[in-house]
Amino acid sequence: MIQHSVLKTAILVSAVWLSLAISAEDDAIGQALYTGCASCHGQSGSGLSAMNAPSIAGMTSDYLSRQLKHFKSGLRGSEAGDTLGAQMKAMTNTLANDQAIDDVSSYISAMPITGQSAQIAGDLRRGNNLYQGNCGSCHGGKGEGNPRLNTPRLAHQDAAYLTRQFNNFKAGLRGKHPEDRFGRQMKMMANMLDSPQDLQDIIAYLQAQNSSGNSP
Repeated sequence: MIQHSVLKTAILVSAVWLSLAISAEDDAIGQALYTGCASCHGQSGSGLSAMNAPSIAGMTSDYLSRQLKHFKSGLRGSEAGDTLGAQMKAMTNTLANDQAIDDVSSYISAMPITGQSAQIAGDLRRGNNLYQGNCGSCHGGKGEGNPRLNTPRLAHQDAAYLTRQFNNFKAGLRGKHPEDRFGRQMKMMANMLDSPQDLQDIIAYLQAQNSSGNSP
Protein backbone atom coordinates (compact mmCIF):
# COMPACT_ATOMS: atom_id res chain seq x y z
CA MET A 1 0.00 0.00 0.00
CA ILE A 2 2.81 2.38 0.93
CA GLN A 3 4.72 1.49 -2.23
CA HIS A 4 1.60 2.15 -4.30
CA SER A 5 1.19 5.57 -2.66
CA VAL A 6 4.86 6.43 -3.24
CA LEU A 7 4.55 5.38 -6.89
CA LYS A 8 1.47 7.55 -7.39
CA THR A 9 3.27 10.51 -5.81
CA ALA A 10 6.32 9.98 -8.01
CA ILE A 11 4.16 9.83 -11.14
CA LEU A 12 2.32 13.00 -10.12
CA VAL A 13 5.56 14.89 -9.42
CA SER A 14 6.99 13.75 -12.75
CA ALA A 15 3.86 14.91 -14.58
CA VAL A 16 4.06 18.34 -12.91
CA TRP A 17 7.72 18.76 -13.80
CA LEU A 18 7.06 17.65 -17.37
CA SER A 19 4.22 20.16 -17.65
CA LEU A 20 6.44 22.96 -16.31
CA ALA A 21 9.23 22.01 -18.69
CA ILE A 22 6.87 22.04 -21.68
CA SER A 23 5.43 25.38 -20.58
CA ALA A 24 8.91 26.90 -20.25
CA GLU A 25 9.84 25.58 -23.68
CA ASP A 26 6.68 27.06 -25.22
CA ASP A 27 7.44 30.43 -23.55
CA ALA A 28 10.95 30.39 -25.00
CA ILE A 29 9.60 29.60 -28.46
CA GLY A 30 6.99 32.36 -28.17
CA GLN A 31 9.64 34.85 -27.08
CA ALA A 32 11.87 33.93 -30.01
CA LEU A 33 8.98 34.30 -32.45
CA TYR A 34 8.05 37.68 -30.98
CA THR A 35 11.34 39.21 -32.11
CA GLY A 36 9.75 39.51 -35.54
CA CYS A 37 6.89 41.52 -34.03
CA ALA A 38 8.84 43.81 -31.72
CA SER A 39 10.13 46.13 -34.44
CA CYS A 40 6.58 47.43 -34.93
CA HIS A 41 4.75 46.58 -31.70
CA GLY A 42 7.67 47.36 -29.35
CA GLN A 43 9.59 45.11 -26.99
CA SER A 44 6.87 45.48 -24.35
CA GLY A 45 3.99 45.07 -26.81
CA SER A 46 2.74 48.60 -26.12
CA GLY A 47 2.58 49.45 -29.82
CA LEU A 48 4.21 52.26 -31.81
CA SER A 49 2.05 55.05 -33.21
CA ALA A 50 4.72 55.95 -35.76
CA MET A 51 4.46 52.42 -37.17
CA ASN A 52 0.64 52.39 -37.00
CA ALA A 53 1.01 49.39 -34.70
CA PRO A 54 -1.49 48.83 -31.86
CA SER A 55 -0.88 47.81 -28.29
CA ILE A 56 -1.13 44.01 -28.03
CA ALA A 57 0.41 43.25 -24.61
CA GLY A 58 -1.95 41.41 -22.30
CA MET A 59 -4.65 40.78 -24.89
CA THR A 60 -6.18 37.32 -24.66
CA SER A 61 -4.31 34.59 -26.48
CA ASP A 62 -7.56 33.43 -28.13
CA TYR A 63 -8.15 36.86 -29.69
CA LEU A 64 -4.53 37.27 -30.80
CA SER A 65 -4.41 33.77 -32.25
CA ARG A 66 -7.68 34.25 -34.11
CA GLN A 67 -6.57 37.53 -35.69
CA LEU A 68 -3.18 36.15 -36.73
CA LYS A 69 -4.86 33.14 -38.32
CA HIS A 70 -7.30 35.45 -40.09
CA PHE A 71 -4.41 37.45 -41.51
CA LYS A 72 -2.58 34.30 -42.57
CA SER A 73 -5.62 32.75 -44.25
CA GLY A 74 -6.68 35.98 -45.94
CA LEU A 75 -9.85 36.57 -43.93
CA ARG A 76 -8.28 39.85 -42.86
CA GLY A 77 -5.91 42.12 -44.76
CA SER A 78 -7.01 41.06 -48.25
CA GLU A 79 -9.43 43.85 -49.12
CA ALA A 80 -8.20 46.44 -51.61
CA GLY A 81 -7.38 49.63 -49.72
CA ASP A 82 -6.39 47.93 -46.47
CA THR A 83 -2.69 48.69 -46.90
CA LEU A 84 -1.70 48.22 -43.28
CA GLY A 85 -3.73 45.03 -43.05
CA ALA A 86 -1.92 43.71 -46.13
CA GLN A 87 1.42 44.44 -44.44
CA MET A 88 0.33 42.47 -41.38
CA LYS A 89 -0.93 39.66 -43.60
CA ALA A 90 2.54 39.43 -45.16
CA MET A 91 4.18 39.39 -41.73
CA THR A 92 2.22 36.29 -40.70
CA ASN A 93 4.19 34.34 -43.29
CA THR A 94 7.04 34.35 -40.76
CA LEU A 95 4.86 32.13 -38.54
CA ALA A 96 5.15 28.64 -39.97
CA ASN A 97 1.92 27.10 -38.68
CA ASP A 98 -0.91 27.28 -36.17
CA GLN A 99 1.36 26.08 -33.36
CA ALA A 100 3.75 28.98 -33.96
CA ILE A 101 0.81 31.36 -33.91
CA ASP A 102 -0.46 29.88 -30.63
CA ASP A 103 3.03 30.06 -29.07
CA VAL A 104 3.59 33.73 -29.89
CA SER A 105 0.00 34.59 -28.89
CA SER A 106 0.49 32.99 -25.48
CA TYR A 107 3.75 34.89 -24.99
CA ILE A 108 2.13 38.24 -25.86
CA SER A 109 -0.89 37.50 -23.70
CA ALA A 110 1.37 37.04 -20.65
CA MET A 111 2.93 40.51 -21.09
CA PRO A 112 1.84 43.19 -18.59
CA ILE A 113 -0.80 45.47 -20.09
CA THR A 114 0.81 48.64 -21.35
CA GLY A 115 -0.63 51.15 -23.75
CA GLN A 116 0.04 54.41 -25.48
CA SER A 117 -0.52 57.38 -23.19
CA ALA A 118 -1.35 60.15 -25.68
CA GLN A 119 -4.98 61.23 -25.30
CA ILE A 120 -7.40 62.99 -27.62
CA ALA A 121 -9.88 65.69 -26.70
CA GLY A 122 -13.53 64.78 -26.39
CA ASP A 123 -16.68 65.04 -24.33
CA LEU A 124 -16.17 62.29 -21.73
CA ARG A 125 -19.74 62.34 -20.43
CA ARG A 126 -21.15 62.08 -23.94
CA GLY A 127 -18.52 59.49 -24.85
CA ASN A 128 -19.49 57.41 -21.82
CA ASN A 129 -23.16 57.51 -22.76
CA LEU A 130 -22.45 56.57 -26.38
CA TYR A 131 -20.02 53.85 -25.39
CA GLN A 132 -22.32 52.22 -22.84
CA GLY A 133 -25.24 52.38 -25.26
CA ASN A 134 -23.41 50.88 -28.22
CA CYS A 135 -20.23 49.09 -27.14
CA GLY A 136 -20.12 48.35 -23.41
CA SER A 137 -22.36 45.30 -23.41
CA CYS A 138 -19.77 43.42 -25.47
CA HIS A 139 -16.44 45.16 -24.75
CA GLY A 140 -17.04 45.76 -21.03
CA GLY A 141 -18.06 48.93 -19.24
CA LYS A 142 -14.50 50.27 -19.16
CA GLY A 143 -13.23 48.79 -22.42
CA GLU A 144 -11.61 45.82 -20.71
CA GLY A 145 -12.94 43.31 -23.23
CA ASN A 146 -14.87 40.11 -22.59
CA PRO A 147 -13.26 36.75 -23.50
CA ARG A 148 -16.61 34.99 -23.16
CA LEU A 149 -17.98 37.18 -25.96
CA ASN A 150 -14.73 37.03 -27.96
CA THR A 151 -14.32 40.80 -27.73
CA PRO A 152 -10.91 42.46 -27.35
CA ARG A 153 -9.75 45.08 -24.88
CA LEU A 154 -10.20 48.64 -26.19
CA ALA A 155 -8.77 50.56 -23.25
CA HIS A 156 -5.01 51.25 -23.34
CA GLN A 157 -5.18 51.43 -27.12
CA ASP A 158 -3.93 54.05 -29.57
CA ALA A 159 -6.63 56.48 -30.71
CA ALA A 160 -5.49 56.42 -34.34
CA TYR A 161 -5.65 52.63 -34.40
CA LEU A 162 -9.15 52.53 -32.89
CA THR A 163 -10.35 55.17 -35.36
CA ARG A 164 -8.81 53.36 -38.32
CA GLN A 165 -10.24 49.96 -37.41
CA PHE A 166 -13.71 51.37 -36.75
CA ASN A 167 -13.65 53.08 -40.14
CA ASN A 168 -12.33 49.90 -41.77
CA PHE A 169 -15.30 47.98 -40.39
CA LYS A 170 -17.66 50.71 -41.56
CA ALA A 171 -16.16 50.79 -45.06
CA GLY A 172 -16.03 47.00 -45.42
CA LEU A 173 -12.24 46.75 -45.36
CA ARG A 174 -12.57 44.53 -42.30
CA GLY A 175 -15.31 42.11 -41.33
CA LYS A 176 -16.47 41.56 -44.90
CA HIS A 177 -15.34 37.96 -45.36
CA PRO A 178 -18.26 35.54 -44.85
CA GLU A 179 -16.12 33.33 -42.60
CA ASP A 180 -15.14 36.20 -40.28
CA ARG A 181 -18.06 35.68 -37.92
CA PHE A 182 -17.10 38.16 -35.20
CA GLY A 183 -15.77 40.68 -37.70
CA ARG A 184 -19.11 40.67 -39.49
CA GLN A 185 -20.86 41.40 -36.19
CA MET A 186 -18.58 44.39 -35.61
CA LYS A 187 -19.07 45.58 -39.19
CA MET A 188 -22.80 45.74 -38.51
CA MET A 189 -22.26 47.57 -35.19
CA ALA A 190 -20.01 50.16 -36.86
CA ASN A 191 -23.07 51.62 -38.55
CA MET A 192 -24.64 52.53 -35.20
CA LEU A 193 -22.64 55.76 -34.76
CA ASP A 194 -23.85 58.82 -36.63
CA SER A 195 -20.74 61.00 -36.83
CA PRO A 196 -16.95 61.13 -36.46
CA GLN A 197 -17.50 63.21 -33.31
CA ASP A 198 -19.41 60.29 -31.77
CA LEU A 199 -16.39 58.07 -32.32
CA GLN A 200 -13.96 60.68 -31.01
CA ASP A 201 -15.95 61.12 -27.80
CA ILE A 202 -16.07 57.35 -27.28
CA ILE A 203 -12.32 57.02 -27.77
CA ALA A 204 -11.70 59.94 -25.40
CA TYR A 205 -13.77 58.09 -22.80
CA LEU A 206 -11.83 54.86 -23.37
CA GLN A 207 -8.50 56.65 -23.06
CA ALA A 208 -9.64 58.28 -19.81
CA GLN A 209 -9.81 54.76 -18.36
CA ASN A 210 -6.07 54.34 -18.90
CA SER A 211 -5.16 56.79 -16.15
CA SER A 212 -8.06 56.15 -13.78
CA GLY A 213 -6.65 53.01 -12.19
CA ASN A 214 -9.11 50.84 -14.06
CA SER A 215 -6.71 48.43 -15.72
CA PRO A 216 -8.50 45.27 -16.83
